[in-house]
Order: sequence, then structure tokens, then C-alpha cells
Amino acid sequence: MPRYQNIFTQIQVRSAEPEEGPPLLSSTFGRSGTPLISYWLGKIGCAQIGPIYLGFLGIASLFTGFIAILIIGMNMGAQVNWDPLKFIFHLPWLSLNPPPPQYGLQVMPPLNEGGWWLITGFFLTTSMLLWWARTYRRAQQLGLGTHVSWAFASAIWLYLVLGFIRPVMIGRWSEAVPFGIFPHLDWTNNFSLMHGNLFYNPFHCLSIAFLYGSALLFAMHGATILAVSRYGGDRELDQITDRGTASERAALFWRWTMGFNATTESIHRWAWWFAILTPLTGGIGILLTGTVVDQWRDWAVIHSFASPDLYLAPPIR
Repeated sequence: MPRYQNIFTQIQVRSAEPEEGPPLLSSTFGRSGTPLISYWLGKIGCAQIGPIYLGFLGIASLFTGFIAILIIGMNMGAQVNWDPLKFIFHLPWLSLNPPPPQYGLQVMPPLNEGGWWLITGFFLTTSMLLWWARTYRRAQQLGLGTHVSWAFASAIWLYLVLGFIRPVMIGRWSEAVPFGIFPHLDWTNNFSLMHGNLFYNPFHCLSIAFLYGSALLFAMHGATILAVSRYGGDRELDQITDRGTASERAALFWRWTMGFNATTESIHRWAWWFAILTPLTGGIGILLTGTVVDQWRDWAVIHSFASPDLYLAPPIR
């Protein structure tokens, strides 16, 4: 049987002429850059780099995002007296914190007491929303579904719950998450401890189940496609519209090993729903914490979600 040569063989598949993409309907900013072919990128995927198209929304998103990152970096640099070595070494522990509780929802507290955090949040949120609008418009103009936009919106929902919606509901910016690596993780740990352990939050449980389920589905799907790539399985659009031996073998493998049917198209729907429900349910769980339910351990006991007494192992004799 002839086998299709793909990116996982010694042969790199590339077009004779660089792909310019479909023509733009109307735009103030056109595509920029001359397409390049990279041998090393061709080892793992598409070998072509460019041309790049940003448009007004893309440029505005990158600009506002750059301002947000610049403010965070400048504040962190000031914390180490502008020492570049200390900045690199202490970067995981540096943070830009929200205003303390006494400022409530004040629009502009002192800059060094949360004001910079609010300004950063404004520009970062603007950048995300502009990029969301860009994904939506690009999909529409290319005749695609808007699945990517709504998946991105699910992630933005969780971000807004953590940094805007929940703090506004409680009445103080201090409930929001700081900008920083370890300070962010510390906030998560303290948040869970303060509200009786998020493990007893049913929406948190759902979010973790969808998170691990996403990882499992994506890993299994990717591995299955690699396994049938010798039959052209990585040309998934062709397999969806004109099913061939690759998708037949993949479906048979799934029925025999996973116990349920998954077609070349349906597995992407499974994975999309699992991925989109991860931040969606997680955001609901965070939003309910401290607003509707203050102590999740107590709530779990009352609703028979947890045992009233913690299990204690018998002593070893």
C-alpha cells in the first residue's frame, strides 16, 4: 500500500511557491513581511513563516498588551532597585498587587498602593477583548465557524471573574489576584484555605475533571493521528469529507481500546467541549466562593457531599 509522506518522515512537504493566503476583503493594514521557509520548523510542522496580518484590532491589542506588561515590568524592576541580575533571579517572587482592603472599589487609589495594578488590569483586559474581537472578525471574513472565539471567551470569563466580577460583587479590589508567578500561586492556596478548601467546591471538581479530561482526549487523539499518519491520517479535513483507510483504522482502534466511537470530526467536538468547560465551570466555582458559599467544607457536610468526620487511620500495632 502506498504511504503518504508527511512531517514525521524524512521528507518535508512544502509548496513550490509560498502560500499567501486568501485575499483580504477590506483592511487598512495589509499583510506584511516576505514569506520565509525554515528547515527546522519544517521538522515539526509548517515550514513557512509569514506573511503576517494584524489589522487594526491586532495592532491595538498588541499595543495595549505591551503597555500592561511594561507597567508590570517597571514595577517589578523598582522592587529590586533596577538591578537586572536581581530582577532575573527574583522574577518568580516579584508581584504587582491590588489595592489593600481599605480602598474598597476606589477607582484610583495611590499608584504605589494598587493604582498601578488597576491601570495594568485596564490595559490587559482591553488587549484581551480586542484580540477576541480580532479572532471573531477573522473567522467571519474567512467563512469559518467562530469556535475559537468562544473558546477564548471562556478563558476570558475566568480571568474576569478572578480580577473584576468577584471583587466588584464583594466590594473591594483586594480580593483580586496579583500579577506575578509565585504570588499568584500563593493567592490560590490562601484563597482555598480561607474558604474551607476548594476541593469541596463541586464546580471546582467539574473544572478539574474537564481539565484532566482535555489533556487525556488531546493526547489520545494526537497519538491516534500519528499512528495512522502513514496512511494520510494527518490530512484530517480530507478524512472528514472523504473517509479513507486512516480514519477507518483509527475508529476501529478507538472502539477496541476506548470502548466508544469517535470519528475524525467528533473527537474535536469532544475535546472542544472539555476544554471550554474547564474555565467555564472553574469561573462559576470561584464566583460562588465568598459570595454565596463562604466555607465549602461546611457546605459539603450539610449537603452530604463530604463526611462530617475526617477519617483517621487506626494506629499500626
